[in-house]
Amino acid sequence: MEQLIIYAGFLIAVYAVIANDVIQTLGTFIASNSKIKWWFLWVFAGSILTVTILFGWYTNGGDASYGRLSEIPLPNPMPWWYLLAPISLLVITRFGIPVSTTFMILSVFSSGQLIEKMILKSVFGYSLAFVVALILYLLISRKFESPASIRLMDKKKQRKYWLVAQWFSTGFLWSQWLIQDFANIFVFLPRQLQLSELMISLGIILLIMAYIFNAKGGKIQEIVNQKSNTQHIRSATIIDACYGILLYFFTTLNDVPMSTTWTFVGILAGREIAISYLLRKKELKKTYHLIIKDFAKVNIGLMVSILIAYLIQYYKG
Repeated sequence: MEQLIIYAGFLIAVYAVIANDVIQTLGTFIASNSKIKWWFLWVFAGSILTVTILFGWYTNGGDASYGRLSEIPLPNPMPWWYLLAPISLLVITRFGIPVSTTFMILSVFSSGQLIEKMILKSVFGYSLAFVVALILYLLISRKFESPASIRLMDKKKQRKYWLVAQWFSTGFLWSQWLIQDFANIFVFLPRQLQLSELMISLGIILLIMAYIFNAKGGKIQEIVNQKSNTQHIRSATIIDACYGILLYFFTTLNDVPMSTTWTFVGILAGREIAISYLLRKKELKKTYHLIIKDFAKVNIGLMVSILIAYLIQYYKG
């Protein structure tokens, strides 16, 4: 029974994390390359994932999470109520709410002290991302985000150079996100995996990714599509590069898991305010409402995860 709980938890967590978090990382990439066959985009993302997971597993002595589960031991035994976290995440994802999988999944495995560290790092991630994006887009929005500049770029040969830049920036961002979020995916499995276990896990992850790409991102993609110009290659490239650099900074900061969702929402919030302030002041009030709505959605995941963590502590006595 315990093995069934472990396998079920892993499968549910993989699907929920990929459906919720992957689109936050690859959403702009999917939106701006909607005319390209989905399987080609999947091969690109899957290749980077395979290299990243194999490298992490090899350099960390069989730990595919890059050491981010070092303070979160695997429960022994693992009762059924640990499945409450991934199941709740799965349900919320179906409603298109971009919740934090880090809080939702890892908080039920973690001590109170570690949860506090994750929350502080995630709040810092949102704040830093918001400020960086706000300043950056106050400087570049008139040149890169105005309708006239986008129309001009579409007519020029520079579009192909931005296309190459986007694929590089997306690849960099994708690898940094994986390093952060492998902990959410592998938390139900042993901290040191055999090669056979790793390859089976990798195959399952790639299959679920194929389904998500074939579905054009699913519900969470709507959050990305609502934002200004995310379907344009140049805009998507700048977002991905900014996001990737911030995640790299947090990767080198320490091994404490954090919510990449909060960083992503922070970037979009700062960006939208800057663009609206400079180019669409009449829509500034609408932008504030959209940002508050997105922020409320990510806090739902935090509240639910804390509730589930308390329920599990209650069952544990």
